[in-house]
Amino acid sequence: MAYAEKVFKVKNGVKTKQFTWRCVYNGKRNFKSGFPTKKLAVDWGNEQERLIREGSWITPERQATTFGEFAPTYMTSRRKRGRTVGTRWDRLETHILPRWEDTRLRDITWFDVDTWQQSMDIADVSRGHCVSLMSTILTAAVDAQHITVNPLFGRRRTRDTSGDAAKPKAPKVSRDPRPEDALLLAERLGPARGIHVLTTAFTGLRWGEGLGLHRDRALLERRQPWGAAEFVCPILRIIEEYAEYQERDGDGTKRGYVLQLEPTKNDGSTRDIDVPPFLARLLRHHLDDWPHERPFSTSGGKAWRRGNWSRDFRPACDGRDDRVKRQGVSYREAWDPILPGLDMRALRALHDTLQSQIGVKEPLAFEAAGHRRPGIKRHYQKPTPNMRAERLAGLEGAFWNAMANVGLRTLWDRVDLQKASSDLNP
Repeated sequence: MAYAEKVFKVKNGVKTKQFTWRCVYNGKRNFKSGFPTKKLAVDWGNEQERLIREGSWITPERQATTFGEFAPTYMTSRRKRGRTVGTRWDRLETHILPRWEDTRLRDITWFDVDTWQQSMDIADVSRGHCVSLMSTILTAAVDAQHITVNPLFGRRRTRDTSGDAAKPKAPKVSRDPRPEDALLLAERLGPARGIHVLTTAFTGLRWGEGLGLHRDRALLERRQPWGAAEFVCPILRIIEEYAEYQERDGDGTKRGYVLQLEPTKNDGSTRDIDVPPFLARLLRHHLDDWPHERPFSTSGGKAWRRGNWSRDFRPACDGRDDRVKRQGVSYREAWDPILPGLDMRALRALHDTLQSQIGVKEPLAFEAAGHRRPGIKRHYQKPTPNMRAERLAGLEGAFWNAMANVGLRTLWDRVDLQKASSDLNP
């Protein structure tokens, strides 16, 4: 049982008559001083004894752990994909630790965290990611017996709706991209880069998935019974992707940027994507000409870094001035803008928009986009050959309509693209 004893104050080396009470508990192994009355000291000690018997007591040393001390422990104990680890460390170092590094875990409250996240001068979605990461770390702190409860769990953030926060944010792209934009951009970039643009816009490949596609997994065949016959179509098999991120040691020390292959981000991302006839035809020509194992690589066969890709991609989208010929520099013609701000993610979104426009059924739409369909229906509803045929016919029609709208019959003056028949098995 806990008990209390007097602790006399000392002034100038002499014990005075003034005193406070110290609680002795846990079999005389732990002490806590500073109680004004004996009853408060004993009541507090008895509560600690009860927690010890229940197995939920937290030692004083663990209670003193700060967020900055525990966060590296959490990061080293949770193995994630390299890009995920780098992103988490960036959020910790840039936003979270400057505010919470020296705060004891037990002293963190939802009120303080909610107030802090509203004051951050970053996008609202990034605020949410920071709070979510803090909550994940605090849940781990509960499991590690540093605190008894995560004060952030299940709480809804307060959104800033005052002043400029209520104004709609300017979109990154001035308007939603069209298939015509993808065609014009592909034609401008040339066959080696343009085929990457078209494949993204009409299959929905993520950036890293496109870089990671191997020629041995391009234009494989899907064979599936279809009525009394068999449905056959070319596919792209997605099983890995390139990720570019800053590598770190277990303690978060930066080690420089890496670009390396990783497994796809989740089970929904590992998939076979049906390829429409026009794109299969173009990809076949590209694979015949391209000497490297990755179809969407640099001219040297290496994976694109985002910065290097942007040197050609951004002027093609945003436009550029002409460059006068001079010694050591060749002439370069001016480009009018096609769609300023357009990026590869927007082209991936264009594919999903087209799927909705042509009425692709949900089981197939989620599969093609690499999204895991929520709910029980993903276990019951599966894509059928009829769904696949309708999707391919719809994408084929969208491509040829766009070609007519921009006045093109060929791409890159190298392939005469005559409109194919209704056969979906090129």
